[in-house]
Amino acid sequence: MSENQRPSCARPDPRPRKPDVTVPEGACDCHAHIMGPLARFPFERDRSYDPPEALLSAYRCVLTTLGLTRAVIVQPSVYGTDNRATLAAIQASEGTFRGVVVVEPTVDDHTLSRFHEAGIRGLRINPLFKGAPVLADYMRLATRIKDMGWHLQFFLDVSKMDADVKFLIESLPLSVVFDHMGYMPTGKGLDNPGFHWLLKQLAEGRAWVKLSGAYYLGQEPGPHYADVTPFARALIEANPARCLWATNWPHPMTTKPMANDGDLLDLLTEWVPNRALRRRILVDNPAMLYGFP
Repeated sequence: MSENQRPSCARPDPRPRKPDVTVPEGACDCHAHIMGPLARFPFERDRSYDPPEALLSAYRCVLTTLGLTRAVIVQPSVYGTDNRATLAAIQASEGTFRGVVVVEPTVDDHTLSRFHEAGIRGLRINPLFKGAPVLADYMRLATRIKDMGWHLQFFLDVSKMDADVKFLIESLPLSVVFDHMGYMPTGKGLDNPGFHWLLKQLAEGRAWVKLSGAYYLGQEPGPHYADVTPFARALIEANPARCLWATNWPHPMTTKPMANDGDLLDLLTEWVPNRALRRRILVDNPAMLYGFP
């Protein structure tokens, strides 16, 4: 995509508010991106959007304000397979961050081993912003990373998955994680076959889902995103042991007014009124999937 055609992203709210809810010790933000500094980590030329810098120092302020002590840094599409910014953020965390990277399916074992030592615990497949990768190409790689305790993470609209893609995902020999509640517009309804398929994967323990990105999915405004609530609750009811929560900071490519991260954390209390269940989603589930001590 040419520079003149690429959409620009709004900056994240620079003043995250302290949430009303008090989070338990060890709570984790399971999906955030670090972008920059651009002088050190420039974006790839063939990218789909132009985000502002989203620096580690600013993200640390978000975590401190929210009371979170752990995080998962996810490779954004604007860096392609250049994972240096993600790896640098994890290294700077001194063990409190984990990560998810993007690689070619032909990646060598030495690189995977180096990534594991650095704190990487999953690979992301992102057909939304980088074109549809051939999932079959990743089947052999999935077998290799399974032995490392990793997972595959998908950023796609579950309502648009065809039968072949569903079959391939069901055939994977390792855990799979779906970004942003399956990224399906709420206007397609709770009875959408793709959403039902996702619920089934959760219920049977084959998949995990991130309770994040509410501003992508519905038409109702924040901070409550009321039309998203039934979908979040359906996912949690399907299997709370396979649900994760995340900010998605710095909220790239949102078309709604920029969310405040304190509001997003309080939104979890609307979806999950039970304190013990919130602890499972914020602390126990991330510890299991990402290998936090």
